[in-house]
Amino acid sequence: MPEIVMPRLSDTMEDGVVSAWLKQVGDRITRGEIVAEIETDKALMELEAYDDGVLEKILAEPGIRVAIGEPIAIVGDGTTSSADSGAAGAVTQSVAAQSVAGSLAREPEPQRISLSETVSVAPRAGVVKSSPLARKIARELQVDMDAVVGTGPGGRVTKRDVEAAHSAAAPTGVVTPERDTSAAAVQPVPASGEFEEVALTTIQRVSAIRLTESKQQAPHFYLTSAIDVTELFAFRARINATLEAAGESKVSVNDLLVKAVAAALRKDPSVNVSFAGDKLLRHKGIHIGVAVATPVGLLVPVIRDADRKSVSEIATESRDKATRARDRKLRAEDMSGGTFTISNLGMFGIEQFTAVINSPESAILAVGAAADELRLDNDEVVARKILRVTMSADHRAIDGAVAAQFLAILKELVENPLRIVT
Repeated sequence: MPEIVMPRLSDTMEDGVVSAWLKQVGDRITRGEIVAEIETDKALMELEAYDDGVLEKILAEPGIRVAIGEPIAIVGDGTTSSADSGAAGAVTQSVAAQSVAGSLAREPEPQRISLSETVSVAPRAGVVKSSPLARKIARELQVDMDAVVGTGPGGRVTKRDVEAAHSAAAPTGVVTPERDTSAAAVQPVPASGEFEEVALTTIQRVSAIRLTESKQQAPHFYLTSAIDVTELFAFRARINATLEAAGESKVSVNDLLVKAVAAALRKDPSVNVSFAGDKLLRHKGIHIGVAVATPVGLLVPVIRDADRKSVSEIATESRDKATRARDRKLRAEDMSGGTFTISNLGMFGIEQFTAVINSPESAILAVGAAADELRLDNDEVVARKILRVTMSADHRAIDGAVAAQFLAILKELVENPLRIVT
């Protein structure tokens, strides 16, 4: 019978949570029909059926975290016996047990289950059924796959089984640093005082892991530039007056900055790179990520080929993706393939800050609020609007002089805004 497996819905996804089943056991489904909602490390996404048939078994109930490639349901012809359905329920309970310790908490005070209580380790002969992710983790942790008992459907070894076997083999009380990256694992509980536990969303949990990895692995350095945006603001006012007269939507300062960054990357592609061990990947496309704060965490939709789009096109796409990000309706392709990210906190009155690089990119630009400052102009003191931007760069991929040169190009473009659109 065809299996519905946990799909890879983003380039950084390792596992996912079934948020809701839109079909129930016994329902007929058709290829392409939405059968479930999956919560990934980036968004809530829809899962389509790949086969026609009847949903005969649900192997992962809502709230269960499942590794990529692991079965979450069975599609058949509707003749599965009730005994088989009972077996499916047992599988669901097994998956639930193994995921409690490492998955996103769904209750204010989740029960802690010892991995040694849920997974046994014993040698066995024959071919070991396992997922590609489980085999990858086993190599990283140096776990013998023949010594791991699988709790997945049909005895398949899952990622959780491998991690549990590794934990069971370690001395009591020893924490494995490279796998124990959750916020709960490294933060002490306050000794006294009242507090409220707030469960992390999947996006927040994965963001915490990714940002920690980025900060630890990429040697960050920071450069700040003060840019005179007086002319940019006047330029924006003229553009918006024209757009308003034509009945079109206005553009924001951030839209102009996205276009300016894209133009600067086109002039100087040495920053549009990713570090890849013994080589650099210089990206041909200029795809700008725009950080968006949402109720469930930070998301970064990507404006692809931003250098080839007009400011109006960037504005329209940015608004659409920001709205869908807040409504958790972004698709995987909306957030994949970014080569440079912009994070703007100017709307909150923040004048200057530093941001953590959005790996595998090598740079991110933190944008503050423009403020009136006094400047000398031909021996006269004048008020100008000054915007401070801080670039965080990965020193493995970008030298200080290279980053400084890029900021100089960006400053020149922004202070002469006609050059942004020509």
